[in-house]
Amino acid sequence: MFASEQPSASSSQPQGNDHIPDDAIVLVVEDNVSNFVLIARMLGYMGIHCEWKTSGYEVVEYADTLPRVDLVLMDIRLPYEDGYGALKKIRSSPRLKDTLVVAVTAEASLEQIKKARQAGFDGFIGKPLDPDRFPEQIRRILAGESVWEITG
Repeated sequence: MFASEQPSASSSQPQGNDHIPDDAIVLVVEDNVSNFVLIARMLGYMGIHCEWKTSGYEVVEYADTLPRVDLVLMDIRLPYEDGYGALKKIRSSPRLKDTLVVAVTAEASLEQIKKARQAGFDGFIGKPLDPDRFPEQIRRILAGESVWEITG
């Protein structure tokens, strides 16, 4: 396991949704339906609305139709356009350039984390996702903490 780059203060932080905006929107870019359903259920349990795209292709155009996007959870291996290509487009969009984009991938290794950092991702969560840890990872990300973890 690779710990986040900042010390975790999760034991001293409230476990509620204190840092999550009431109308938070997470865009999940994931081509595997089962993975999306798991993510959507966990986000829903946290009171977070999510939207879904199955490819990085046209992700910016889709995000522009949403009232706002607080976080993009981006799979790396996607059909048509991978997560790196989609990230470049997001970063070049005036409206979305500062949006948090976290890589979520089964290709979880120190090498992949390094590549994701260099590409400009704001964080990294390896798959398989851990339903016991995922909500806290999302809370930390939305609170502005940098999360770079190989194990979900």
